[in-house]
Amino acid sequence: MSNPATATITTDQMIALLEREREAIWRTMPHEVAAIGRGEIPRGTGARGQYLSTLMFAEGETRTLADEMFWGLIEVCRKPDADLGTLKMIISQIIGYKADFFDFVGLPAAAAMVHQYVAASEATASLDELERLTGAALSWANRLHMWVDHVYPWGVGDGFRKPKTKTATA
Repeated sequence: MSNPATATITTDQMIALLEREREAIWRTMPHEVAAIGRGEIPRGTGARGQYLSTLMFAEGETRTLADEMFWGLIEVCRKPDADLGTLKMIISQIIGYKADFFDFVGLPAAAAMVHQYVAASEATASLDELERLTGAALSWANRLHMWVDHVYPWGVGDGFRKPKTKTATA
């Protein structure tokens, strides 16, 4: 029996899904992001009864998925000596792991979307097709990351100001 979250769909179907999902969250925060911003983590993830560390991981994972992984994959797809098979293995291993981690930090719908991207990427037949798919995933992931940034308590950092240093005088 196949898992509906990872059932293979065509590249064009997955691109359309990513675009719909991006549009759906363009002005409306995903419910799961709002929930983690309130400390409602479905799996209870968080050290010593707090959820700040969970938010830190969610922010870092959404940022690196978009800014490093998807952007990097697009750049590699454009290289003349890129190997589609190797890229598929990397996507399955690394992006698949990130999807599992999204579930861990309270983003199960995002995890399912990333797993669908992984499944769709495995079915791509060319670097151009993988680049188009990954471009749509990047656009969706960027928007997801911006919402996680929105709920992140950046003001907590004010409690960790750098000490003032004296400058050398001539």
